[in-house]
Amino acid sequence: MNSLPVAPSGPPSRSAPVPQLITATAQDLSGQVDVLARARAFAEPFLVDQTLISGENTLAHADAEAAILQLIGGSEAMQAACYLVYTCEHLSKPQEVIAKVFGDNFATLAVETTKLIRIQQQARAAEQRLDDPAVQNENVRKMLLAFSRDLRVVLLRLASRLQTLRYYAASKKPIPPSLARESLHVFAPLANRLGIWQIKWELEDLSFRFLEPETYREVARLLDQKRTERERSMAALRQDLEAELRAQGMVVSVQGRPKHIYSIVKKMRGKALDFDQVFDIRALRVIVGSVKDCYAALSWVHERFTPIHAEFDDYIARPKPNGYQSLHTVVRDTLGKPIEIQIRTQAMHDHAEHGVAAHWAYKEAGTKGYAGVSASSEYDAKIAVLRQLLAWERDLSGPQHQQGLFEDRIYVLTPNAAIVELPQGATPVDFAYTLHTDVGHRCRGARVDGAMVPLNTPLQNGQTVEITIAKEGGPSRDWLNAELGFLTSHRAKAKVRAWFNALVTHETVARGREAVEKLLQREGKTAIKLEDLASQLGFKSADALFEVVGKDEFSLRNIETLLRPPEPVLEPDDYLLLRKSRHVDKTPKGGVLVVGIDSLMTQLAKCCKPAPPDAIGGFVTRGKGVSIHRRDCSNFREMAARSAERVIEVEWGRTKGVEHAVYPVDVAIEAADRQGLLRDISEVFAREKTNVIGVQTQSVKGTAWMTFTVEVADSARLGKVLGLVAAVTGVRWARRR
Repeated sequence: MNSLPVAPSGPPSRSAPVPQLITATAQDLSGQVDVLARARAFAEPFLVDQTLISGENTLAHADAEAAILQLIGGSEAMQAACYLVYTCEHLSKPQEVIAKVFGDNFATLAVETTKLIRIQQQARAAEQRLDDPAVQNENVRKMLLAFSRDLRVVLLRLASRLQTLRYYAASKKPIPPSLARESLHVFAPLANRLGIWQIKWELEDLSFRFLEPETYREVARLLDQKRTERERSMAALRQDLEAELRAQGMVVSVQGRPKHIYSIVKKMRGKALDFDQVFDIRALRVIVGSVKDCYAALSWVHERFTPIHAEFDDYIARPKPNGYQSLHTVVRDTLGKPIEIQIRTQAMHDHAEHGVAAHWAYKEAGTKGYAGVSASSEYDAKIAVLRQLLAWERDLSGPQHQQGLFEDRIYVLTPNAAIVELPQGATPVDFAYTLHTDVGHRCRGARVDGAMVPLNTPLQNGQTVEITIAKEGGPSRDWLNAELGFLTSHRAKAKVRAWFNALVTHETVARGREAVEKLLQREGKTAIKLEDLASQLGFKSADALFEVVGKDEFSLRNIETLLRPPEPVLEPDDYLLLRKSRHVDKTPKGGVLVVGIDSLMTQLAKCCKPAPPDAIGGFVTRGKGVSIHRRDCSNFREMAARSAERVIEVEWGRTKGVEHAVYPVDVAIEAADRQGLLRDISEVFAREKTNVIGVQTQSVKGTAWMTFTVEVADSARLGKVLGLVAAVTGVRWARRR
């Protein structure tokens, strides 16, 4: 396995003057003398006896991390940051202390990197609790890019992770599987996108070695079995190829290409190949002076050997999204064995190996990328920008260059360390709606990093957010007030608006339901099914009928017409029959006297259920005598308006036998539904010696509508009883129908 050299003991050597680094002030980084030595001396007392979670000595880890950064082109200032990061947990006020000694920029870099280390540890601990660890890995990868406006944090974490894997490999200690998976699926792809191939290959091979040790050992064994034969033939081929290309007038260097076990396994699995069929096990790399020479060398190779055309790729004309450029071809030698040959310039090779060491000229390119590097999406374009900024890291001298790529997004944590992506400026309410719509509706408080905060507090990268919810309830209308700043996410705002729209619709439906049910009671049609009634009127559902009635867009007369076929007009002979006395008994039925007539059959109307001392009126019906209504009954007023000749005067009788008569009366009640509500209301009627002969109840979304039919001798006393009912907890109103 070809890897970066292991760091020597002690601080990394310094063979060049201290370069400039991204600075917040002129004295922060640029102009500091011996910053690397000073940083190590500052950190050594804190770290020399400390160990990391892996068991590695913290100071030794920082030394190795700094060496890795030096080899990929990181400045001495960045190497110095390796030591300051690990001192943060030993300082009570790390931002202030480090800023005083090294400047604000160093302090921010160290503190932000420390935060990211903590978040990654929490994310690995949470991985086992997630249904899809791949989603969590992708979020961690995004957070690595978006967490800090100082992009050097990403390089510090890559170098640290590589050293951690090296330590586990050297010490032969068992590695946590979550750390190996995160290294393979998060850190290695990130190094690949940054073009840091040396780190990418070593991260992949070490991670794969830990995750699939048996497969790793088997491929390594197969490579070793043919190593002597392969190296002998390849050495001869390399010398011949280099000599012949130089004879063509080219400045050329031909090298054997490293064999990386993980890439071999990926190719075998991806293309269902046997080990002997993997072409790049025998591979050469040709480095020439110019792009023109690349194509000239390719032409000569194809003339000298037999090319396999299906295995040719031109990554110079069509670079990879991460900026990788090279010509790849597979040819067969004189024995018919395949050989992969890569042809590139020295600049292309430098970028392929070290990424950030390749200094490309900046130009405005948008999604077209930089230095000819194309990007297939906005995300890839941002990665291309990131690579360029990292390449200039040592040359930048002002804070204007350290803006983060994902300024429109932030990443925060749930208490279980799951990562949640939010828009910049998002609040705890936005966070709650991202978790679940119901959590958002019932959000009443929030803790950020353990401290209670107002719900309109803007969240920051890496914070842990915990939401306090109510058992029931909904959002506040204040959340939609842009000036108050409760919501930033368009999705969350839409959910709040939908909740209030549904609330208005619910109230409209409830109002329409009450009007329709009152009508059915007046008509004595309470047995009819509401869905059937709506269907007969042409509505898809009862709620659709209630909604238009509640909006006053559908007249109740349409329902009356459906329920009541028109009554035939009485002929004169029918009126004569009414004047004939059917009984000699002067006792009026039901305690009602018909004025001017000796005795006549009467019945109390079911729509308004009159009772003494209500003002009443009579309406002559066909074949059923006189129907007695309350004077304020809307049904009675409508019938009187249509057929005034059928209205007759009636009054309550005072004759013997009716003094103790009782009359059924309907009482309507609306209340907030709760357990024991029906029992409490019934107890009020029982205490007041009011007999209940019927009850109808209905509850919709926390609101209860009740109709009690009670017997009273005097309706005037009913007012007192209704006052007591209205005092029951949860009752909003109680009145006679």
